[in-house]
Amino acid sequence: MALKPSRGTLLWGRRVHVWAGGVQWPQMPAHQPGNGGLTVEPINIAEYEAMAYEKLPHDAWEYYIGGSDDELTLRANRDAFARIRLRPRVLVDVSHISLETTVLGAHVRTPLLVAPMAYHGFAHVECECETVRGVGAAGTLMTVSTMANRPLEEVAADASGPLWFQLYVYRDRNVSEQLVRRAEAAGYRALVLTVDTPRLSRREREIRMGFGLPPHLHTANFEGAAREQPGQTPGASGLAVYATALLDSSLTWEALDWLRSVTSLPIVVKGVVTAEDAALAVEHGAQGIIVSNHGGRQLDGTVATIEALPEVVAAANGRVEVYLDGGIRRGTDALKALALGARAVLVGRPVLWGLAANGQQGVTRVLELLGAELELAMALAGAPSLAALTPALVRLPG
Repeated sequence: MALKPSRGTLLWGRRVHVWAGGVQWPQMPAHQPGNGGLTVEPINIAEYEAMAYEKLPHDAWEYYIGGSDDELTLRANRDAFARIRLRPRVLVDVSHISLETTVLGAHVRTPLLVAPMAYHGFAHVECECETVRGVGAAGTLMTVSTMANRPLEEVAADASGPLWFQLYVYRDRNVSEQLVRRAEAAGYRALVLTVDTPRLSRREREIRMGFGLPPHLHTANFEGAAREQPGQTPGASGLAVYATALLDSSLTWEALDWLRSVTSLPIVVKGVVTAEDAALAVEHGAQGIIVSNHGGRQLDGTVATIEALPEVVAAANGRVEVYLDGGIRRGTDALKALALGARAVLVGRPVLWGLAANGQQGVTRVLELLGAELELAMALAGAPSLAALTPALVRLPG
């Protein structure tokens, strides 16, 4: 039976097809040193993605790139950015562009933050510790996942910039509370409560390969019963088995009240895509909201995050800071989100591409590339500061 390719995906700026046996690559010109051939260092995120594909084990690649079910939301997060048009202004002094800002009072050199992502150990032997070094060199903030491969204290010890800690609420709330206490003691600046995962979605890539952590990796933040690992499980996702056993699927807004009672750290609610939930988050004391659909990894068919952003910003009404993650691949993507009211954006998979391609330097380079693209886009749009990025700069579809 002939293998059928998937829908094309952009790698190295070219449309290729992913077969069951891997990527069917287009004809690529050979590198000719000093003769105008391909540059050795990637010049955009798509090229870093291609380098990561070459270096990552197959199961790691599938885990990193995958979404849920038909991966409609995974694609929508990107496609929605392409439908938004820019309305640049001219004859504006853009001789100096500043990307500096603050998030919950923490200074960063760029509004490009790093999203929480599990299992950096697939991409680099130093795991999240290597990532945080690269993030610090880029002058921005990293959100460390509950499901990290290095303990949160070790990551903090290698950090040179502000950190947030992403938190799941476990059935045994003592597990979550102990994580909070450790994050406080290690100097994390805020807690990011993920609220879109009462149960793990059906991620067919993971099911097909029986995804789980190999023996040399483990979730490093746990002890006792919660230290049980998402093991490799034929015909099932070990991560889904783990989540079903340990995460609290009865979670309600009461959990936010509980979390506020056990910590003085600011709480950012991640996973909001509606005005209704944004209003409830504010009512329950959140100090920030991340408009997120889990990178297309939870409910498939969910609205793209850039489409959800305007209603969340309107509901927040300036009472809390609003951020966006999902689909940021170009500086113009960040510009559109910032213009529509995001305080900052969070970058996910591209950071892992940089980590896999070239460790700390790759992480820094990915963030610097996006920052340089954003800075240039602001200049060309006639917006010399982040404050100049307003909804008047974009035209929404429809």
